[in-house]
Amino acid sequence: MHYLKVVFLGVSLFSGSLAQAECTPPNFNDWLQGLKAEAVAAGVKPDVLESTLAGLKPDPSVIKRDRSQQVFAQDFLTFANKKVSANRLTQGRAQLKKQASLFQRIEQRYGVPAPVLTALWGLETDFGAVTGDFSTLRSLLTLAHDCRRPEQFRPELLGALQLVQKGDLKPAAMRGAWAGEIGQLQFMASSYDRYAVDFDGNGHRELIHSSADALASGANMLKSSGWRSGEPWLQEVKVPAKMDWSQARPGNKLAVEEWASQGVRDADGSPLSGSGSAALLLPMGRNGPAFLTYPNFDVFLAWNDSTVYSATAAYFATRLAGAGAMRKGNAPVPVLSVAQTKQVQAKLQAQGLGISKVDGIIGEETREAVRQMQQKLGLPVDGYPDPELLARL
Repeated sequence: MHYLKVVFLGVSLFSGSLAQAECTPPNFNDWLQGLKAEAVAAGVKPDVLESTLAGLKPDPSVIKRDRSQQVFAQDFLTFANKKVSANRLTQGRAQLKKQASLFQRIEQRYGVPAPVLTALWGLETDFGAVTGDFSTLRSLLTLAHDCRRPEQFRPELLGALQLVQKGDLKPAAMRGAWAGEIGQLQFMASSYDRYAVDFDGNGHRELIHSSADALASGANMLKSSGWRSGEPWLQEVKVPAKMDWSQARPGNKLAVEEWASQGVRDADGSPLSGSGSAALLLPMGRNGPAFLTYPNFDVFLAWNDSTVYSATAAYFATRLAGAGAMRKGNAPVPVLSVAQTKQVQAKLQAQGLGISKVDGIIGEETREAVRQMQQKLGLPVDGYPDPELLARL
């Protein structure tokens, strides 16, 4: 994944990495001495190191949260309808008007439109209202010391120490979400250092209290990830009752005209409009909501590699840009429970189909394994596990 940031409203993006929790972290004092040696070798001054880390110990509440993530086990319709609520749409539209001048200046510099930034801003922190109150340094120290994902969090802890040394942030002010994210768009320390900009001109890159800095930094990150100015990102469509469902997979970008020739139409049933190339996204299979995803959608995935989150954020942005509410699809979609999804994953794993984690979350790894099994069993190859697939397995 493009490791950019992790949380919106206390929910981690590490949706595909719920590994087994049965592991033992190293002795903390020994580990801390090793960390300090590495930090000094990386250029952190000893006095900065000692004053910043003085008295910090692992936070058990952070470990508990890290072990109990299940939000992305929700199906797309449930997740999207909860996150793109009427209230959040109202607030988002109000922010578009209130911050119109700021958004215009940001788009002129970075090419990222206001609805996209506003959608991410709303999902991450409710437009800056809920940035979190965990000690960033303690959270990063906790997760870097823990045995589950130290390779991801140790560099972030070292990066946070660098931010302190550079004067971007004071340790006491570094408070955010439980997994170490900071500011109104929830940047990890490495992303803060790489992409944060001083857009309000006060001489500081302040992503916690300055909406201007936070939004411009988000735009800078998106542009750096490949955002194409003036191009679409997501378009809701209506799929036919039958087609070659195996075509609906990430990376299979076809000309819009080609999708039209296969029976894909605009969401209202009219002939498909648009141009360029796009992939067909079926987040709940052939009977659920359907979208064409354009190259800019890949930037949402770079922001957060969860398909459920990225599709929700992109959909939210289309609503703020004027699109109507999405359809539920062509027919009711039976949704497996988390336990049933784990059963599917375990059975696919047992057959050597590339399942690395049995976590009850339908990520792209699971979808690809499902496609392979659907092909083998003669089922529609739409990549979404359903009761029929479970029964056949």
